[in-house]
Amino acid sequence: MEATKQAMLREPEMIVIGEGVSDPKAIFGTTSGLVEEFGPRRVIETPVSENGLTGVAIGAALSGLKPLFIHQRVEFALLALEQIFNNAAKMHYVTNGKHTVPLTIRLVFGRGWGQGPAHSQSLESIFAHIPGLKVAIPSNPYDAKGMLLAAMKDPNPVVMLEHRWIHSIIGEVPKAEYEVPLSGFKKIRSGTDATIVASSFFVSEALRVAEVLEDFNVNISVIDMRVLRPFDASIVIEDVKRTGHLLVVDTGWRDFGAGAEVISTVVESAFHFLKKPPARLGLAPHPTPSTRSLAEHYYPTMHSLFSIIAKLLEFSEDTNNSIMKIYSEISSQVKFDVPNPHFKGPF
Repeated sequence: MEATKQAMLREPEMIVIGEGVSDPKAIFGTTSGLVEEFGPRRVIETPVSENGLTGVAIGAALSGLKPLFIHQRVEFALLALEQIFNNAAKMHYVTNGKHTVPLTIRLVFGRGWGQGPAHSQSLESIFAHIPGLKVAIPSNPYDAKGMLLAAMKDPNPVVMLEHRWIHSIIGEVPKAEYEVPLSGFKKIRSGTDATIVASSFFVSEALRVAEVLEDFNVNISVIDMRVLRPFDASIVIEDVKRTGHLLVVDTGWRDFGAGAEVISTVVESAFHFLKKPPARLGLAPHPTPSTRSLAEHYYPTMHSLFSIIAKLLEFSEDTNNSIMKIYSEISSQVKFDVPNPHFKGPF
């Protein structure tokens, strides 16, 4: 909310559009108080017409406004893909730079309390496939604010995908305005034995795995795939040249995902530095289940990450058993498929 409010105070052309932006739950609290402060002409609650209203937002951007369009579920944006892909993303190109579309689209994605096949998907790779879009996928509060401020200043369309669970992550965020560049991955932990590249919520899971392994003298690099387009995996290539082992963890489906693109790039550029074939982890090629009995076996976990690292680094049986015991203790303290307990839905 802080980033949006600061942008709206700075630029009178900024408007906020979306289903639920003035709802009491306020898109996980991120639009709370905006309609009261800026009024319904700048904070616009929309009818259920995603395709039409996305077209209106694109037209508004072409006319001099700076819309922030919010979809409380990524699936709602599927109804507007033609507008996003063929109008917003291509306008700068087809007009030889004469027209720009300063449109920011926030999409909430990912799992959460059994929402099932149509409301729990991670579709970031679909948007990252399209030239003309910038695609950001923050994993922490600092990046979420800085990327959103950068996006709202960008002259062309930016899609920000926020896993619903990162809204419950706590971290330091400066009150003043600042921007996080919408380019490149970021190394957030340096190690010598293996490289884990993760996105969104799985960055925090990868860090927890790395912290446990450090007690066993295993040092893991963790790299955040925080910007998927423009795609730049150079930091991964350099890190793999040191570690020789690579695991990519994707919040979306394992097949045809962002993780697969990272591995392809590394293999093209640093194949001879790999000590073992790279590994990737993601969702199984199956619709997202609703029931807990199925979901418990569907989503990757810390155990999943550790099991792959154990194979890559060939842990001894004693080491493997000791670490699995620690992970079991950690997992027993975490409720399954439950986000921030202070948030009660329905979004």
